[in-house]
Amino acid sequence: MQVVWILQGAVSATVLGFIIAVALVFAPVGAPWMGAVVSVAVFLLSSVFAILRYRVWSYQLRTDSLLLQRGVLTRVSTVAPYVRIQHVDVRRGPTERAFGLATTVVYTAGSRGADVSIPGLTPERANDLQTRLKSLAIAAEGEDAV
Repeated sequence: MQVVWILQGAVSATVLGFIIAVALVFAPVGAPWMGAVVSVAVFLLSSVFAILRYRVWSYQLRTDSLLLQRGVLTRVSTVAPYVRIQHVDVRRGPTERAFGLATTVVYTAGSRGADVSIPGLTPERANDLQTRLKSLAIAAEGEDAV
């Protein structure tokens, strides 16, 4: 997953650098090479951020809830009780498919944005996690949980 995050940062850095270069072509200072400088700087920062993000990402299936811990600048611990799980998806974007990875997305009852994602799984592991979380949610609430 670390490579995917670095690659996504590279794409963002390239797009940003291109936009700045084009804008500076039409600017009175006319320094389009600054786009390349910004692109390299953004790529380096996003690569460091991806490496740090990968090191602090973890999840754990506990007896009554799913625990996620993540965050580089701000550490976030999310506890999603199985009884609050509404449904579980397995998502595979183009970059994830290219690297043979998948993301399990857990939607919970609650406020806007009440979902958690577990990236960087193999498709088999993501499907197994989806099945396991569904079983745990059903056991926690009854047959209508998921």
